[in-house]
Amino acid sequence: MTDTLTTHSMPGRGDAEAVPFDDRGDAPTGLRRWLAEMDRLGELRVVEGVDAEASIGHVSEMLHHTEDSPAVLFDRIPGYEPGWRVLVNSLGNRARLAATLGLPADIGTFALCDAWGRHLDEAVPLPTEEVAEGPITENVMTGDDIDLWKFPTPLWHPEDGGPYIGTGCGIITRGRDDGIVNMGAYRVQVHDERTTGLYISPGKHGRLHRDGYFDNGEDMPAVIVAGLDPLQFMASGLEIPNGVNELEWVGGVQGSPIPTITGRFTGLPIPADAEIAIEGFLRHDKERIEGPFGEWTGYYASTARPEPVFEVSAVYYRNNPIILGCPPEKPPYEAQRFQQYGRSANLKREITAAGIPGVTAAWTHSVGGCRLFNVIAISQKYQGHSRQVGTVAAQVRQANYLGRIVVVVDDDIDITDLHEVIWAVSTRADPERDTIILTGALSGHLDPAIHPDRKGTNSRMIIDATRPYEWRDRFPPAIGPSTEVKQYTRDTWSWILG
Repeated sequence: MTDTLTTHSMPGRGDAEAVPFDDRGDAPTGLRRWLAEMDRLGELRVVEGVDAEASIGHVSEMLHHTEDSPAVLFDRIPGYEPGWRVLVNSLGNRARLAATLGLPADIGTFALCDAWGRHLDEAVPLPTEEVAEGPITENVMTGDDIDLWKFPTPLWHPEDGGPYIGTGCGIITRGRDDGIVNMGAYRVQVHDERTTGLYISPGKHGRLHRDGYFDNGEDMPAVIVAGLDPLQFMASGLEIPNGVNELEWVGGVQGSPIPTITGRFTGLPIPADAEIAIEGFLRHDKERIEGPFGEWTGYYASTARPEPVFEVSAVYYRNNPIILGCPPEKPPYEAQRFQQYGRSANLKREITAAGIPGVTAAWTHSVGGCRLFNVIAISQKYQGHSRQVGTVAAQVRQANYLGRIVVVVDDDIDITDLHEVIWAVSTRADPERDTIILTGALSGHLDPAIHPDRKGTNSRMIIDATRPYEWRDRFPPAIGPSTEVKQYTRDTWSWILG
């Protein structure tokens, strides 16, 4: 197929009827309610006639690496039913992220982190509300009618092993023994009409659930939700407290329970206003080559190898369904633009929960995929304080998987500014004195720096870039205003820059 552009773009016009977000004649719900709001805010563009294999992936990469680019809804995709759509870059800027969380559009960086931290600590999960039907049951395919090729699933990167319907997704599983429901974001490759891949990295909740079934010689029931409300997608892609059902947690955040239907074959809850839900079983005794796939590290790091096959029992979808796409790209890409806030808040929260005082801020830099390069600011309280913070920060749940570098700085450093962070490393850290190496930490198949035959663990580097506690009073004073004065100056005098 090739592009057959008929409408290059259609800016939001403050009119929810400008784009057919809901075809039931009702008020939009789920992802469509979000689309109507983004259209009202002027944050959405609609593009028609873009080829799913040749161009949607390239356009997505351009959007991810362009500051403040809009969300884009692709429609009339050549070779597919008109109205069967793909949405990309949904949470690619702070304005859309803030609107999704019900926060002011001009909210500051750490205010947004604090808001997410409060959700983690204070949101009271609300049990989902079971309903007999919803928009997701408008169409149901079972048996020989199942055909995953009907959906306009993009080839996101030229060297991918096939189209991936699961990128901006939530995979719903239930623990075999404890019954706890989890929803995580894992990649899903379409193999054929009725089977997909479902790769889950070691250590993830879904992988622990998978191991529980597979170790007992059983298949794992699961539901792949490929068109989520963006707040639900955020919950599936970030670390929510252990033992908490992400759907119930989102209900607590938004103040109302999520309506769910019960899967016919798995008994799992499925959001009733989702766009596409693929129900079935991950086989413990059947594999197929999966990948390669361009991953969040910026590499085809996991190659193609045998992975368990997901056999589809049923496909539920709305009229004119929408795939939510969030393909990994070289950092920073869309997911990291919202993950940097959630993961930073959680990292600070977990270090503080370990009983360590004086942690003023944490930042998981998007250039490191919000995992590989983390910076912690502290107000030093005692000898060894900075080393304690660095060591704990490298091992808490938030930073454990595929971590690489932790930098600890004094609280006069703007940890979101790489220039200031590297200045602190260059001028306050002595390599021999202030570098610590840990070995045997949790890594995985996606780690590009580990030899292909040795993937599983890696090492961590901790850099203490604080003023040495023992002689901090004799350390040369830094020039320039404090971070508070800098912000005041920008707020007061930024008109000069225009």
